[in-house]
Amino acid sequence: MPTPPEAGGSGRTRLLAAGAAAVTVAAGLGVRSLAEGDVAKCAGDALYTVLLYALVVLVAPRARPVTAACVAAAVSWVVEFSQLSGVPAELSRHSAVARLVLGSTFNAPDLFWYAAGAAAACSVHTLVRAFGRARHGAARR
Repeated sequence: MPTPPEAGGSGRTRLLAAGAAAVTVAAGLGVRSLAEGDVAKCAGDALYTVLLYALVVLVAPRARPVTAACVAAAVSWVVEFSQLSGVPAELSRHSAVARLVLGSTFNAPDLFWYAAGAAAACSVHTLVRAFGRARHGAARR
């Protein structure tokens, strides 16, 4: 008897999450090299949270999409608010990785784009899960 996707799909889910993380990093680097100004900034902010979402699912493959979205958005917001302390700015002066991961300057509109990225990732995850369930149900018939 086949196992339902929730019980046996952790490995497949992790593989998809790792692929999504890789694609997100590539998209982020592509946006940084091809776009300028607000487009690059806003897309980068949203993709930052999409990457965090993929990492949450990679670590916790059974996480519900809304839970993964809330965790990813919360981490993004914590990083953004930490920029008010000046610590990320100081670290960013010494490390390109810190600059990419932590940023340097608080910008309130970034909070919206983090939420948008979390919502987009949640929507895609929900659709992929629904497709997987429908496909699994069709295979059992």
